[in-house]
Amino acid sequence: MEGFATALTPVNLLYALVGVTLGTLVGVLPGIGPAMTVALLLPITFTVPPASAFIMFAGIYYGGMYGGSTTSILLNTPGESSSMITALEGNKMAKRGRAAQALATAAIGSFVAGTIATGLLVVAAPLVVDFAISFGPEDYFALAVLAFTAVSSVLSRSVVRGLASLGIGLVIGLVGIDQQTGQARLTLGVPQLLDGIDVVIVAVGLFALGEVLYVASRLRHGEPEVVPVGRAFLGRSDWSRSWRPWLRGTALGFPFGALPGGGAEIPTFLSYSIEKRLARGVAREEYGKGAIEGVAGPEAANNASAAGTLVPLLTLGLPTSATAAILLAAFQQYGLQPGPQLFDHNPALVWGMVASLFIGNTMLLVLNLPLAPLWARVLHVPRPYLYAGIVLFAALGVYALNSSWVELVILYILGMLGFAMRRFGLPVAPAVIGMILGPMAEIQLRRALAIGAGDVTVLVRSPIAAVLLVVALLVLAVPLVRKLVARPSHAG
Repeated sequence: MEGFATALTPVNLLYALVGVTLGTLVGVLPGIGPAMTVALLLPITFTVPPASAFIMFAGIYYGGMYGGSTTSILLNTPGESSSMITALEGNKMAKRGRAAQALATAAIGSFVAGTIATGLLVVAAPLVVDFAISFGPEDYFALAVLAFTAVSSVLSRSVVRGLASLGIGLVIGLVGIDQQTGQARLTLGVPQLLDGIDVVIVAVGLFALGEVLYVASRLRHGEPEVVPVGRAFLGRSDWSRSWRPWLRGTALGFPFGALPGGGAEIPTFLSYSIEKRLARGVAREEYGKGAIEGVAGPEAANNASAAGTLVPLLTLGLPTSATAAILLAAFQQYGLQPGPQLFDHNPALVWGMVASLFIGNTMLLVLNLPLAPLWARVLHVPRPYLYAGIVLFAALGVYALNSSWVELVILYILGMLGFAMRRFGLPVAPAVIGMILGPMAEIQLRRALAIGAGDVTVLVRSPIAAVLLVVALLVLAVPLVRKLVARPSHAG
């Protein structure tokens, strides 16, 4: 109730509306996801109160999930990797003249899943907090290792590329003064680097600038072909075919989102395959030609996993997606560390943010159903104007931090690095998570070793730490073992 009291103030309602509108807008534009938008807006953390900023960021997060389905359906271009499955059946529905129904089932499914999953977040978060209070330094170190391995293996096509990206992030996190010895590390004699590289600069450089440069390098002139769409609505048979996939998708998405490295990709794939298997009659014939179940289930799973990722982020300080990593950076800008203490020391902030998800979800439904044709028009914005604008906003936001030209140079260097990483298939999320969690992991490792008087076995004496490290090892080993097992069958 305290959370709703915070979220329902006129100012915070306005921030929620701005967040969901911006989120939908960027979700609709190909190549610009919620992670990039929150990264671009991180500089507002210097002037906006924490509760208002996080209510807006939460709106952008949910709005981006909604908007991503619009490009998938109308353009066959997923804005986010988790929207790829929606494109399979959604775009086929649009080409058959059922774009309105595809957009409606995606919007209503997102609302149903988001609302149920936010309710589950309210129930799950305090339980995880009670468990996390018993964590020691070795447990937190093991948790960070699990986050590193899970994100590196899940968010990339190969474990090696994921770990390489993580390594880049860990190195960036080392820049500055060592907190225990007071020695300068990797500063190259530049005084501005003694405080380390600001999280905002890393997030904006790697995500926003890197993405823009990469998209611009692959641009082709000429407007994309957008499928025309009327007002989004569902007929009676569409309702009866959609409501079960919505519920099944929610049941799949939330737990996967809450798992370290779970993400939204796996539950959306699972939801699609389950709906395909359960399809009977007309639905079975329509699969591959535009079945509404193939849009309803994956979209619900996608949105439920978005609420799920907030469980480990708020309770353990553990980001399990790119957007969660940027939200963690925003918390650090305010001097806040997500975890059990956050619920005790800043209850109005945490519960205000959670309450705003219910409000934002309702706003999104109201925005998306009548305005679907308007969002489709956004896709006609000339790409050069769009991406030039993003570069300008990125530079202005970073320069506003400390009015330092050195930080602008660092931003462009990181932008080029982000471009190179995309060009050579390295995922960006592990680098950002490595940069944010790396220093925390280092401090916890040193604390644990100090408590154990230098004895390395202290890292596995705690049952929690031992289990987390074993899980981290399995996360790395399973994909490698799978590849080794698969090889002989190819040869045969």
